[in-house]
Amino acid sequence: MPKDISPIVCAIGSPLLCLVVKEQTIAQRYDVKRMRLSVFVPLALAVAAAVASAQQPDLIQNPAARHGASLDGRWQYLMDPYEAGYLDFHLNPIKDGGLGANRVPRDKGDKYELAFLPATPALEVPGDWNTQKPVLLWYEGSVWYRREFDHPTAAAGRQFLWFGAANYQAVVFVNGKKVGQHEGGFTPFQFEVTGMLKDHANAVIVKVDNQRHADAVPPAMTDWWNYGGLSREVRLIDVPETFIEDYQVQLEKGSMDRVAGWVRLNGVRKRQKVTIRIPEAGAAFPAETDDNGYARFAFPAKLSLWSPESPKLYDVTVEAETDRVQDHIGFRSITTQGTKILLNGKPVFLRGVAIHAEAPFRSGRVFSEADARTLLGWAKDMGCNFVRLAHYPHDAAMTRLADEMGLLVWSEIPVYWAVQWENPAVYAKAERQLSEMISRDKNRASVVFWSMANETPLGDARTKFLSSLAAKARELDGTRLITAATLPHAGAPNTVVLDDPLGRYLDVMGCNEYIGWYDGPPEKADLTSFQNTYDKPLVMSEFGAEAPFGSHGDETTAWTEEYQANVYRHQLGMLQRIPFLQGMAAWILMDFRCPRRFLSGVQDYYNRKGLFSDRGEKKQAYYVLRDFYESKVSH
Repeated sequence: MPKDISPIVCAIGSPLLCLVVKEQTIAQRYDVKRMRLSVFVPLALAVAAAVASAQQPDLIQNPAARHGASLDGRWQYLMDPYEAGYLDFHLNPIKDGGLGANRVPRDKGDKYELAFLPATPALEVPGDWNTQKPVLLWYEGSVWYRREFDHPTAAAGRQFLWFGAANYQAVVFVNGKKVGQHEGGFTPFQFEVTGMLKDHANAVIVKVDNQRHADAVPPAMTDWWNYGGLSREVRLIDVPETFIEDYQVQLEKGSMDRVAGWVRLNGVRKRQKVTIRIPEAGAAFPAETDDNGYARFAFPAKLSLWSPESPKLYDVTVEAETDRVQDHIGFRSITTQGTKILLNGKPVFLRGVAIHAEAPFRSGRVFSEADARTLLGWAKDMGCNFVRLAHYPHDAAMTRLADEMGLLVWSEIPVYWAVQWENPAVYAKAERQLSEMISRDKNRASVVFWSMANETPLGDARTKFLSSLAAKARELDGTRLITAATLPHAGAPNTVVLDDPLGRYLDVMGCNEYIGWYDGPPEKADLTSFQNTYDKPLVMSEFGAEAPFGSHGDETTAWTEEYQANVYRHQLGMLQRIPFLQGMAAWILMDFRCPRRFLSGVQDYYNRKGLFSDRGEKKQAYYVLRDFYESKVSH
């Protein structure tokens, strides 16, 4: 992290979170002319224990395996485009939290306006608000959510309120008290609420604001729909007084028969005996945590290695004296050797496709296992062994199912196009999202790439920003490969050169190119060759063309299925001639909503580069790519 960037966190209620707030007041950030508000408090996570040389965020690992209750379901909601529930008419924060205070009318003469009444409408959580109510389709601003729940106060231990994600800024209240806030729309966060709950009628209120800003990550300009809301699951988690907060259990780097990792406890009993068990492999390794609640371990194990052809998962148990957590983990090695990518020590070619977290058939943000299984199933049926999850961390259901189904994964943070490279607060936001992504998915065998960015412009400040993120990723997880989707540039005639200075800091080069669509006719691909400045593997991270399903003409007519299929034929011929190419991710599996794609009668606010329509219909290019991938398997 650059020296002028200090990690800070805003949270209330957790004894392990350091409350250090570097804040601009809401009034200072309020643009009266445009009536747009940004409540930016730079956030980063406190560190509970040293994890080797790395800092790990305070997040409960594997929340689905913990005791507690789901808070999914119907939540009351109120639109608040002027922030009237949070600010007074002079733009000062309302002292009691406004709508967050959870006030109810005292009697029939009470004229207080900032309240949820019984007739307040409801939204489903998880889910974006845009596709649940027509009035919210284009809405960008704040929406307040409220839900009541019961919880027996006699329950021993501690309680945490856990969110899978909220896009983009969330301010959270429990029983009228603010417990914290979070920035970033695609990663999990949590707040401790021990001692704040009662037996009945607990109220959790969340203000979610999805406004876009230049100093956000992603920035104001993107190329996907800005779905707002509590878009992933919400849980109340019960844990013992001292509990297993986090762990990593993977193959030791450079080995295929040694398991290594660490475990971290949270609570007053930091020193405990812990055991890591893999019963099917006959492995049980004891360790002891130190004064920080932290223990490292490494031990030999005879394992069937995970691969797309054999996605073996083991039941793994992490036990302490006061807690126990079970997970399903695969073990595999991923490395590079020159221009080769090696999976379990053997060269692998990545037959892939990119996927946005756009739900099939119904549209909206992906949040369920059913959505994820449909999308990943389509990729498998097409012959893929690899998916690029663009351009932000997807729901945990995607990576867990990829483990189960046998798909290698490229996972990415939304450092997208032109962020503010010289703004330390923006770097802090990007690093926090990177840390939260890695924290959640570091035990997923399917995830082999951490991607730092997509299609960013060249410049010294940008290279410093992204190389710092790459270094941070290696600190947090040294077992995976670092990449980014870069842009090529033209060298000699008919030559594309990969010489981005960022390449020095990557393990695998990613490149987005659109020969045949944004760059000349399809036939240009027949004459194009690639040069790589670095002795590193290349994954062609995007290529493709656009066509609505059912649009037909000859192969020279743009916006037709025939033209799209022709682009794929010429692209695949070109890609096969690149000697250092080790994989590809066609853009994209399925059409997705996008406000920038407004060509009437053709795009209609969808990016139509999908191999499937948003209704699951296969375009001609699907068959071209499927046949190519099948030929790669047969060879």
